[in-house]
Amino acid sequence: MNKNTFALRPPMGWNSYDYYDTTVNEEQVKKNADYMAARLKPFGWEYVVVDIQWYASRPGTMRDKFQYIPFSHLEMDEYSRLIPDPERFPSSAGGKGFGPLADYIHSLGLKFGIHIMRGIPRQAAHLHMAVLGTDASADQIADAHSICRWNPDMYGVQNTPEGQAYYNSLLELYASWGVDYIKCDDICNTNNQPYSPAYPGDPFAGKEEIAMLAKAIQHCGRPIVLSLSPGPALIQEAWYYEKYANMWRVTDDFWDRWDLLKDMFRRCQIWQNHVSPGCYPDCDMLPMGRIGKGFGQERDSRFTYEEQKTMMTLWCIFGSPLMLGAELTMLDEQTLSLLTNPHILALLPLPARQIRLTEDEAVWTAVNSETGERYLAFFNLSDEERTLSLSWKEFRDSAAQIPDCAPSRLLDLWSGQELPLSGQEISCLLPVHGCAAWKL
Repeated sequence: MNKNTFALRPPMGWNSYDYYDTTVNEEQVKKNADYMAARLKPFGWEYVVVDIQWYASRPGTMRDKFQYIPFSHLEMDEYSRLIPDPERFPSSAGGKGFGPLADYIHSLGLKFGIHIMRGIPRQAAHLHMAVLGTDASADQIADAHSICRWNPDMYGVQNTPEGQAYYNSLLELYASWGVDYIKCDDICNTNNQPYSPAYPGDPFAGKEEIAMLAKAIQHCGRPIVLSLSPGPALIQEAWYYEKYANMWRVTDDFWDRWDLLKDMFRRCQIWQNHVSPGCYPDCDMLPMGRIGKGFGQERDSRFTYEEQKTMMTLWCIFGSPLMLGAELTMLDEQTLSLLTNPHILALLPLPARQIRLTEDEAVWTAVNSETGERYLAFFNLSDEERTLSLSWKEFRDSAAQIPDCAPSRLLDLWSGQELPLSGQEISCLLPVHGCAAWKL
């Protein structure tokens, strides 16, 4: 089974993290899935992803001190595999796992995903629990020196036949539940904060476990998208991510701050040559709508309307997966319109490149290789209203297969209106942090 057949378009969906943090429950997941099926599915949104610590008992109850409570009880089966907390996911009781919830998501015509941490539960290692299909116990396959810097739940897994058997058993379990998507954390870049000079770490210490996970997906026989977090991904290891994963984060957690969004143009320029069918550098989740409740900071996105248009346009023309973290049932119509613009979403599978990046502006172009249609996007990165211009000659010099003569009309992708074009230059006055995108 070829991993690139799992996601021939960048995955689009909802993830519980930005609103719920560690606390999401079954009823909340279902309500968001119902909304997605009714309002977003027709536009390509299809994944419903339960994020971190779905296996933890009473997460979020000490949020003023810990995001992840040290030494808290984790639900496990007899083979050292984490299973859903039945208090929050009651349909999982009796050994059913996420099967009933996945069935519900699938009944809506959607796909189901879960977040996992790299490795094996520390509790399983301390209790010397069994590993399915082997004579080894969890402590014998765990690497006690390989730990996550920000989450206390797991040890890394040694790259041995017994270690591979553990990952195989994990994916067999997920496949039996009907999982379509896995977001694996502490694996894309393992040198994340908190950091101390005494413990410099290794940003690619999870390399072997990436390959082990990929092999386990192949072994389980179910097409499961593999997403790697956190970033920033290492550009020198791009070939490795592309070989084993479908998505990999190019940034640490992305939130609703303009400095982070502006910096994403630099990151996209670094990674723009590594977007291909089934392989997607991931700009991280879209912090739009109502977010932050699980963090004690419930709010509407701090991004302005123009900044949200800029974010959507960049993510789409670059070819990033689109994962929304808002509470969907609270989406306002303006935000919904940004998420369901068919002209912008049509950019997602197209080869694209950034042809200009300065402190104040960026220009991107994309082409539909089947129709020959060209697309162009201007971005105002400055803190004041600004006019951006591009001569037709500069456009031809920077991109292949551009006709000698400028078109007479442009389709504005955000408004859907056709605009006349005269002369040999495209020029546009953009608001602060705003953008414009056209089909030529």
